[in-house]
Amino acid sequence: MKPLPYKHATIKVTEEMCDHNGHMNVNHYYRLFDSTYTSFYVDELTFGPEYIESGFSTFTLEDNIRYLKEFKLDESVYPSFILKKVNKKLMHFVGVLQNENSEIAAIFETILGHIDLNKRKIVDFPDDKLKHILNVCNEQNDTADIPFEVKLQIKNIDA
Repeated sequence: MKPLPYKHATIKVTEEMCDHNGHMNVNHYYRLFDSTYTSFYVDELTFGPEYIESGFSTFTLEDNIRYLKEFKLDESVYPSFILKKVNKKLMHFVGVLQNENSEIAAIFETILGHIDLNKRKIVDFPDDKLKHILNVCNEQNDTADIPFEVKLQIKNIDA
């Protein structure tokens, strides 16, 4: 499979990342997914410190990880992501970790809700923010092919 639109730098599996079975521990799969899509979330979707200071952020509502192949010590991991879907309050990201043969080793999905930090409740994105993330989402989905079933779903934009 070719990588998804947002490609992160390659990561080498270290001894610290491996468990008693001699492969990368499941905790590190999650850490890799979380840490590598964060740069996309902050840099391209502009959810950095300024946005949080404005009183808004996102919270993770649901995650799903599928483990398909193992990574062993010194193997290279190739993370990539797509903003799969957006509605007025939610974002759905899909990510993959691939091995050096471009085989999918793990699939990650997460749903984030837009939060008013003062009310601690899910609220609509501001119009300008929604327009920006929808543009990114549409551009990415126009160029990407996901050759596997997506497990998590959010309602359409008019919901």
